[in-house]
Amino acid sequence: MPPPTKIPSGAALVLAAGFAVLFVGGGARFAIGLTLKSVVDDLGWARSDLGAAVALFQVVSATCMFLSGRLSDRANPRTVLAGGLLVAGLGIGAMSLMAAPWHALVLYGLVFAAGNGAASLIPVSVMVTRAFPARTGLANAAVTSGMSLGQLVVIAVLAAVLVAIGWRSVFLWLGAAHLILLPLLFGAIRGGETGGEAHTRRAAKGLSIGDAARTRPFWAMLGVYAICGLDDFFVSTHVVAFAQDRGLDAFLAGNLLALMGLTALLGVMAAGVWSDRAGPVWPAAASFIARLAVFGLILVDQSTVSVALFALVFGATFMVTAPLTVVFVAEHFGSRNLGALTGLVTMVHHMAGGLGAWLGALSFDRLGGYDAAFALMLASNILVLGLLPLLRRPRAN
Repeated sequence: MPPPTKIPSGAALVLAAGFAVLFVGGGARFAIGLTLKSVVDDLGWARSDLGAAVALFQVVSATCMFLSGRLSDRANPRTVLAGGLLVAGLGIGAMSLMAAPWHALVLYGLVFAAGNGAASLIPVSVMVTRAFPARTGLANAAVTSGMSLGQLVVIAVLAAVLVAIGWRSVFLWLGAAHLILLPLLFGAIRGGETGGEAHTRRAAKGLSIGDAARTRPFWAMLGVYAICGLDDFFVSTHVVAFAQDRGLDAFLAGNLLALMGLTALLGVMAAGVWSDRAGPVWPAAASFIARLAVFGLILVDQSTVSVALFALVFGATFMVTAPLTVVFVAEHFGSRNLGALTGLVTMVHHMAGGLGAWLGALSFDRLGGYDAAFALMLASNILVLGLLPLLRRPRAN
């Protein structure tokens, strides 16, 4: 293991800048779930109208994540992040003017999605992995915790804004937060690469996407992350509305989503430390076993206590696989195309997430509740436990 002195001098600033980007993005990505019931009630839409916008968002943002990963392998990720922040801020800020379902499709599903996909965990992970080659799992967990804290802090603040002055202000403030980050990003990260980053890139070895696709771990990883996304975005999109359906008021339901960010923070940091010690399979398996338990619970009991327990335990698993993505990819395929392969895996995760968000809305609109969607998620998690053994850490030659 390289000694700490090998870390580039700007590593702390890279970590701080990446954390800030994911902090704001961590709040923004959950705003649609926070405001879902308020928007549809105010504008007279069906939940599936916003569900379709979320599904489109997942496809577009996932595609842009893959593209941003490829760009980050070849250029300074700062430029990718800055462009993404600008587009995302304009898109989500303009959502304060929504009046028809097609506005949500364009502003959230296309514009915000493109910016959010660029200013995402993928270029941040590439920066952090270059800056922290020795403790990749822990460093990526630390920066990913920005998403968890964003969910906790930003959603808690926006829940109060929602109750006090309405859902339109939620989107307006999020737009401003994205734009404020731009000068901070440019100030924290130098325009050129450090010598350490350039050396790491030149020395990196690994498989291309085509070569990786000829291996079993590649397809197992895509299956695991697809099912993870199916769960994640079903829950994050619908948990506030579900909690309100079960009797919680808008403020308490919104803060339940925020508290999921706190348990997510605990889960992601534990996963990072555990991954550096024992590999990424064990923390991933533990998170899916916990999901099985709470999906089973919510199918048999939907009392207020069970809804809260479901949300908080699921929250502890929510970010676990995010910092593990680069670890899985580096272990099985090397680091030469780290951004592209990580972006591809994350693209599949988010596209499946769009399906999960849409299926949840369809379940509610057609069947009057979420039970069928909960049952589907439970079954899919059983499949994940069969795929994870294929991702065990390769033996050293």
